[in-house]
Amino acid sequence: MDELSFHTRLHRPGSILDVGAHDGLLTLPLSRLPGARVLAFEPLPSAFARLESAIRADYGAIPPHIELHPVALGAEPGHLVLSVPVLDGVPQEQWASTAKTYAGFGSVTVLRQEVAVTTIDALELPDLQHVKLDAEGFEEEVLSGARATLARCRPVLSLEVEERHRPGSTQDVPAMLAGLGYETRFILDGAWHPHAEFDAATMQVASPDPSIFAASDPYIFTFFAWPTERSAAIQAALSAG
Repeated sequence: MDELSFHTRLHRPGSILDVGAHDGLLTLPLSRLPGARVLAFEPLPSAFARLESAIRADYGAIPPHIELHPVALGAEPGHLVLSVPVLDGVPQEQWASTAKTYAGFGSVTVLRQEVAVTTIDALELPDLQHVKLDAEGFEEEVLSGARATLARCRPVLSLEVEERHRPGSTQDVPAMLAGLGYETRFILDGAWHPHAEFDAATMQVASPDPSIFAASDPYIFTFFAWPTERSAAIQAALSAG
């Protein structure tokens, strides 16, 4: 099950956060879910331009139920430096990160720019139902800035979490979520597994150097989390059909 299928299967009308929207791969299909209001965050200007263009091309204009924000999310409002590694003159946008500087990798040059940061809690959303989070190592900060919202709204989450972006994150992020009353799971060989069965040493091995593309098989980096009080109902919905 991919992230779109996860959110579609569990869909409830209300607000959806697409954090790290890039060029709208999930923003568009999420925006078509019944009763959805999508807030997409993408701080990288080149990606944001494509995101905006994709929405306009699909809808003819930016519709009222989609909000596009060219800012990053974090633990507190302010500004951060966004670093983008460049290989052979090509910016590797999928590695753009406010958590990493890419210092020390002689094979890459780095584009850096200051970006504005806000928090999920600052949005004061009354009806957050879904969160898709892809922040290239900055997941803890984004979730830290969402504590009040997670406690109030209890949304379901899909998260891309990788050790190559932040060592220890595959343990630290689920532990943080557990402290907020969430359980985290992953999919391997078509079956759901509790996070306790995840082993980064065998299930997620890759270099932090963007010029090195080799990775372990399997390479599990997408995790799914939901409130423990809804676990039985959510598992039933995910296994239906």
